[in-house]
Amino acid sequence: MIKKVELKGIKGNLQAPASKSVAQRAIAIAALAEGTSSIFHPGESDDVRAAIGVAEALGVALKREKDRLIITGGIKAPFRPLDCGESGLGIRMFSAVAATLDQEVILEGSGSLARRPMDMIEKSLKAAAVQCKTTAGLQPVVVKGPYPGGILQIDGSVSSQVLTGLLIAAPYANSTSEFVVKNLKSKPYIDITCQMMKDFGAEVINNDYKEFTVPAPSHYKGREYIVEGDWSGAAFWLVAGAIGGEITMDNLMRNSAQADKAIIEALVKCGATLSQDETRVYVKKSDLKAFEFDATHCPDLFPPLVVLAAACKGTTAIKGVSRLRVKESDRAMALQQEFGKLGVEITLEKDMMFIKGGKLKSAEVHSHHDHRIAMAAAIASLLADGPVTIHEAQAVNKSYPGFFDDMEEVRG
Repeated sequence: MIKKVELKGIKGNLQAPASKSVAQRAIAIAALAEGTSSIFHPGESDDVRAAIGVAEALGVALKREKDRLIITGGIKAPFRPLDCGESGLGIRMFSAVAATLDQEVILEGSGSLARRPMDMIEKSLKAAAVQCKTTAGLQPVVVKGPYPGGILQIDGSVSSQVLTGLLIAAPYANSTSEFVVKNLKSKPYIDITCQMMKDFGAEVINNDYKEFTVPAPSHYKGREYIVEGDWSGAAFWLVAGAIGGEITMDNLMRNSAQADKAIIEALVKCGATLSQDETRVYVKKSDLKAFEFDATHCPDLFPPLVVLAAACKGTTAIKGVSRLRVKESDRAMALQQEFGKLGVEITLEKDMMFIKGGKLKSAEVHSHHDHRIAMAAAIASLLADGPVTIHEAQAVNKSYPGFFDDMEEVRG
């Protein structure tokens, strides 16, 4: 899909989309749980749809209603490969879930997932004494349990998602799991995982993110669960308010464990006008100055932060570039290339990204099949002297299928 975007300003109220990160975890935990769970507001993103498909393939009784999933837990060995779509979290998390079965399970995906490295799954599951193999470090991933538990050495430097999967599956191991973790990144996402495990009745002990203990054998208990709003998707609109008008975003929990709520910190640092209560954020356009920000634990903020930095006077410095190399695209290079077409000067030096603020020009850009690049380009049109034409704009469906509809709601 080619989308031509020309925003002169924005004004209005929006509901934050459902957090696909939380929804996918809820589906995986409910699939393992004893009894029936009701998952409210799971959203319609491609990644959530893929997680639903995986749960169904695992033999879980699942009913879809208008804004609710009813899941009766109890997984079984599937008769076909588990299709995780383009979800990196999905394939990493469900690989560990599949390890609780004593039969071989194949997991695969499509699109950008075919190019994303899977060797960290293989290394981590083998460290957990689970049989696992990949195809030269890529998908498909083949897993065969049981998951014995015991002491596990985990490298958290590349992704926290494999640890999330192992933690979620750990109550169903044959014995208590003790995870010894080095260089853990994206700690807030592990906070989400641990809290959700507790919400569904499991015990997990976090010793300063260096050691995690999960007693087993145990089980989750079915329950009602409400999926909170997504700070990652909302970040684009909060930036839009700061650079091009005013916006109020509802359904954003102030006490959320989501890493991307750090967008508030960035907005404050650059001098944006904002106010926040327990579930709502208001942002208004103002004069902005360059800022410094560490996105190591919230790498998904890089695209909206680049747009924000482009509107600031001076050169902004963002740390954490190494976390961008294995996303849906090489997101650092994609941002440098596509925003370069818009006239934004981006320099990459080791783990740092430097963005020079200034005027943007009309251009045609490509999403690189990356939902966050597509959304960033659309919001950047607020700063451009003409339309921004986005090729493969349908990439937004991965996390935020209603993005362009919401854009029409607040178009100034």
